[in-house]
Amino acid sequence: MTPSAAIIGLSGPRLTAEEAVLLRARRPAGVILFARNVADPAQLRTLTADIRDILGAEAPILVDQEGGRVARLRPPHWEAFPPAASFRNLPEPALRANATLLGQACVGAGLDVVCAPVLDLRLPGAHGVIGDRAFSDDPAEVARLGTAFVAGLQAAGAIPVIKHIPGHGRATADSHVELPRVTAPKSAMAADIAPFQALAGSGAWAMTAHVLYEAWDSVRPATLSPIIVGQVIRTAIGFDGVLVTDDLAMGALKGTSNDLAVASLDAGCDLVLHCTGRIEESAALLAT
Repeated sequence: MTPSAAIIGLSGPRLTAEEAVLLRARRPAGVILFARNVADPAQLRTLTADIRDILGAEAPILVDQEGGRVARLRPPHWEAFPPAASFRNLPEPALRANATLLGQACVGAGLDVVCAPVLDLRLPGAHGVIGDRAFSDDPAEVARLGTAFVAGLQAAGAIPVIKHIPGHGRATADSHVELPRVTAPKSAMAADIAPFQALAGSGAWAMTAHVLYEAWDSVRPATLSPIIVGQVIRTAIGFDGVLVTDDLAMGALKGTSNDLAVASLDAGCDLVLHCTGRIEESAALLAT
């Protein structure tokens, strides 16, 4: 891989001297920020400006800001936004307005790529890692609300990231900890991919699911599977935009992040995400 295909995390609220040297020397595509990187608006604007001073004005800076329990910008400095599940059956303008305000908060802080909305189905028996982060169990409702959310973020000047393609909603394990295996047949998975099909041409990026789908590839999870990326995500879903992996350091994937990065790009992903913020790991990845 090349460093320009990697998005990395940082260790804290300020860019350290070592991180600045690494960003200048290896120049990743961009950076993703987490709660550990956020203290207050002035600090965050300084951090994002420092990153762009090195990587350039066009370098993407990502953040997970869905609303609800997945939010890096929080009170008292930023408004709290509701989780996706609270919008079920509400009119699209309400969600679009919510997403626009959320996107404006991110863009105002220098964060231009917002990793939301979740287009996974909220299905009974699934692990709670998705839960109220999902709009509904109904694919049409997820597509309807997802479309409004994406439009709201775009109206704010942010790039949305739909996730977790091709669908995390049937997983009974948390991919942060272990690899979920979905045994549903292809016929059932048609419901899971439907919201992603509806948003495939929206201009949003998409984030892969670290989930193994036995009906499509019995050996490799979606992130590492040329079959799923090529035949499902790119062809059946029709997504031809920027495809970024979920965090390669999550427990679902085994092996070194360096090897996983190469395998993800070989599978057809455009960017790899490595979020730990540990500089030795970031340096090793960017040297791959």
